[in-house]
Amino acid sequence: MATSITAENPARPRRSTPLRFFRWLFSWKTLRRLLLAFVSLFTLVALLLTEENWRGRRAWENFKREWEAKGERFDLASFIPKSVPGDQNFVTTSFFAPLLQREHDLAEGGTNPPDFKVPQSTLDVYGDTKGKRAPSFGNLMTGKLTDLQEWQRFYRANTNFPSVSQSQGAAKDVLLALDKFRPVLTELREASRRPLAVFPLYPDKHHDFGVLPLIHLSNLKTIPPVLRLRASALLSDGRSHEALEDVEVSFRLADALKPEPFLISHLVRLSILDTSINSVWEGLARHQWSDPELVELQNLIQSIDLLLDYDQVIRGERAGANAMIAKMLSGRQLMTGLLYQNQLRINRLYQLRFLPLINSRLHRVYPNLSNQLTNAPEIRKRTPYNVLARMLLPAIEKNALKAAHEQTILDQAALACALERYRLANGLYPENLQSLVPQLIKRIPTDVINGESLHYHRTDYGRFVLYSIGWNEKDDGGTVAWTDSKPPSVNPDKGDWVWEYPVN
Repeated sequence: MATSITAENPARPRRSTPLRFFRWLFSWKTLRRLLLAFVSLFTLVALLLTEENWRGRRAWENFKREWEAKGERFDLASFIPKSVPGDQNFVTTSFFAPLLQREHDLAEGGTNPPDFKVPQSTLDVYGDTKGKRAPSFGNLMTGKLTDLQEWQRFYRANTNFPSVSQSQGAAKDVLLALDKFRPVLTELREASRRPLAVFPLYPDKHHDFGVLPLIHLSNLKTIPPVLRLRASALLSDGRSHEALEDVEVSFRLADALKPEPFLISHLVRLSILDTSINSVWEGLARHQWSDPELVELQNLIQSIDLLLDYDQVIRGERAGANAMIAKMLSGRQLMTGLLYQNQLRINRLYQLRFLPLINSRLHRVYPNLSNQLTNAPEIRKRTPYNVLARMLLPAIEKNALKAAHEQTILDQAALACALERYRLANGLYPENLQSLVPQLIKRIPTDVINGESLHYHRTDYGRFVLYSIGWNEKDDGGTVAWTDSKPPSVNPDKGDWVWEYPVN
């Protein structure tokens, strides 16, 4: 029988679902369970992070220990050049003094002086162009010689440079204009005879290893163009010995960057060497160097080994990356394992991928290995462990090509000096390079790309063509490849690397 609802037996109102859930959620029993679950989760995460930190650090330290046993060094201090006595140092001159003082002040943590953007310890071959078209230099890559008459017109119309009302000829007018730099160039020439050349570096004093005060790099790049133009004018004026002195100062400026274990310093050095070699090339193209001068130039050029220097630069860059990561790790407790894993992949990339691109002992460069860099296991797949390594690759991957190209130009320049000496003695260039050995050169440098002989042949117009097969590892018959840019420029990725002179 159904139960009737009466005043004495009223029906209980049912509780709402949200209310029951609210009372259950905030009951002591539930809160205790949630707290226990939270503590368990926190403990698990802490254990996982601790294990990850331990695994990352252990993996990096094992790698480091293994390669240190093979003679590798990973700390930046091992690559920083030691200070040298000022009276033996090419760069400690009154001309460079303001620059050296500025870099010292910045390293000590000082603020930028008000005139920070004003160039100091620099030269300007152009001056204030005031909207005028600035003349250009010749270039061995394009086969174009420097037009001194174009520079003459430029300087005679520029009040920032000395000139006379009556022209004395292109070479003398250019030399007169550049006479404003005579005191500085004389000072640099005298200082270049000092045995050492090292710019002071301050990695232990600066707050950020990634922002070392290397402002001397941009300053140095302004000096070789002045020396190059002056050498070209001196050669044209029949003063080849003075031109040789300017070329030697230019090479000495490049030499001052050799001790610096940084890629940016290396690239600036390559640029200065390229400018210096172009001065040598123009003198050779015009037959303006004497035999004793050619011997001096040849010995100077052959003393430079960019492939050996590449090893030092790559190891120095690696040490710089380790120094930056050490600063990131300093005082950090969380996520250190992630940083260690990134450090491991960066060092593996340097050790196993970048260093093997060049074998200085064999005088070889391996483009095929360079072209495979993007598929290297350390960076093929994007993970939290290789974020920094993937960021690093674009800055490093073309360095082997640049070193190989400039070393090829140096090898060709040394051979060109020997070939010119042969021509001076015999009235024409030899039929083959072996005719130079051993009287004019001890050995013929091989092509850095394939280890075989550089290609050489005499031309019908009394010149010669000397070339490497280039980065594409293909003999294109001495043909240079050009970019699609306007104006076009030589593309070192394609075609052959050619040394030749313009047809008279």
